[in-house]
Amino acid sequence: ATQRCRSPLLFSIIIICFASQKYSLPIYSFRMFENVFRKKCREDLATVVRHTRVPPPHLSFTKAKTFRTGRVSDWLTDRSNKTKMAGCPVIKAEVKCGGIVIKDEWPGYHLDLFTYPAHYSGDLECVYLPHGIVMDRTERLARNIMDDLGAHDIVVLCVLKGGYQFCADLVECIKALSRNSDTSLLMRVDFIRLKSYLNDKSTEDLHIVGAEDLSVLRGKNVLIVEAIVDTGKTMSALLKHVETFRPKMVKVAGLLVKRVEDGVGILPDYVGFEIPNRFVVGYALDYNEYFRDLNHICVISERGKMKYRI
Repeated sequence: ATQRCRSPLLFSIIIICFASQKYSLPIYSFRMFENVFRKKCREDLATVVRHTRVPPPHLSFTKAKTFRTGRVSDWLTDRSNKTKMAGCPVIKAEVKCGGIVIKDEWPGYHLDLFTYPAHYSGDLECVYLPHGIVMDRTERLARNIMDDLGAHDIVVLCVLKGGYQFCADLVECIKALSRNSDTSLLMRVDFIRLKSYLNDKSTEDLHIVGAEDLSVLRGKNVLIVEAIVDTGKTMSALLKHVETFRPKMVKVAGLLVKRVEDGVGILPDYVGFEIPNRFVVGYALDYNEYFRDLNHICVISERGKMKYRI
């Protein structure tokens, strides 16, 4: 309020104070100006309170609106309970049991907002899911798994190569929850390798490596961890193979599930994100063995596809 007072009045009071000290003026002369000053401040303070909603001069309401568009929440939808995530000004995603659903129109983040290896310059279109968002979602999946399977010992079957990073982070989150809760979950981790992609296409030729002897699964609770489920044909074939070893229970955790027209309807029990049919790389997902060293999940550009095509 004092900043809104007129400068001549404030200047006069300063002069009076200086004069009263130097020339021993009567004290009532100072108090008279002091009372006038306080009255003026009260009037100006009331003016400030009445206009608290006025924007600062350097930021109009028109400009402020531009800062509030293009949020991730504009591109995320829910198909079930309409329960919104809270506590984050950028991510206000709506969640369903099948994961966070990302709309087809979501353009991703500009590459200049993040760091990535320089040797991939020009090979990426955008950052689709930043590493931090992936990790936060993984922590939530770990809690869901603990709630469902915490009373059982499980065998985690990691699907290589694309699933190794997601599996490692998921297992670490489960271990952290197990250490800090009354429920202790005993885990054993095993690995299996699947290969069904050539360039950016999923082929019918499925190669399963390391599946010759999975007798350890017999009578056990199995959690299959896969990074991405595309058409679902690969996962369907894997589930049939795992069932031959007669496990007690089989659950599937998938970080990404694509919306595709020719899918076979395989939906994991635990889903991180449901995404459009776009070819994504990073976070151990590859394109002909490239891009596994990216922290973020990105969309590969047409130049990148041509550069690393075989």
